[in-house]
Amino acid sequence: MAGGTTTPGQSVTSRILSILAVFEGSPAPRSLSEISTASGLPHSTTHRLLGELEEWGAVQRDARGRYQIGLRLWELGQHAGRQLRDVARPFLQDLFGLTRETVHIAIRDGAEVLYIDRVYGTRRVPQASRVGGRLPMHATAVGRAMLAFEEDWVRDAVLVSDLAQRTEFTKTDPALIGKDLERIRAQGFAIASEEVRLGSCSIAVPVFDGEGHVVAALGMVLPTSRAHQLEHNVPILLGTAERIQSGIARVPASTLRNEVLHRRPAR
Repeated sequence: MAGGTTTPGQSVTSRILSILAVFEGSPAPRSLSEISTASGLPHSTTHRLLGELEEWGAVQRDARGRYQIGLRLWELGQHAGRQLRDVARPFLQDLFGLTRETVHIAIRDGAEVLYIDRVYGTRRVPQASRVGGRLPMHATAVGRAMLAFEEDWVRDAVLVSDLAQRTEFTKTDPALIGKDLERIRAQGFAIASEEVRLGSCSIAVPVFDGEGHVVAALGMVLPTSRAHQLEHNVPILLGTAERIQSGIARVPASTLRNEVLHRRPAR
């Protein structure tokens, strides 16, 4: 075993990444023993590596001595996807100002959507995601808005994967989702209702680059009690997406490709 780890041949880098991955699912502070158990590392190794991470600023401890992600790591993460986020941010704020609803923008990472920015409305609505959070493509409006305009092999790869059932309303039948994607391509927007979290529904439109490739999706979240109002927002969502696309057109194509060249599903 390398360096006292429970996984033969595991490198120091792999051990550090396994510790950081513990915080990926939830930002809640974790105790040393919880991190050791979740990462699969010995208690002593976890303690030593956490000490180094704390000294660098990647993690920090709260008043109870539990560990959480540090500000330095958060600052570093702000550079990821910055060009696209910086282009979209003022338009996202304008969209919120006009609607007062929770709005967000997401990109695709493999078979998941990654939320890169969000503006929260004052109206109460159950939240299923956060900035930096991930959700399955097939169960979200932003995910299906992107998937509908992706290459055929990407759609096929996602639909043959294990489609998680997040709620009783989550669509998991590939044939039904395929028909939904056809409708989305025809109408230009996607809707999802209580497929990730009960009590909320969402609508989303795709965002394209200057060459016509889908690079993101712009979405809005409402409480399910107001689901009948979702389609009223299609014109303003499409108009905002066009403004973001105009901004994207001014970003060098190579820079944008590097930012949104997210991991693709295996062929």
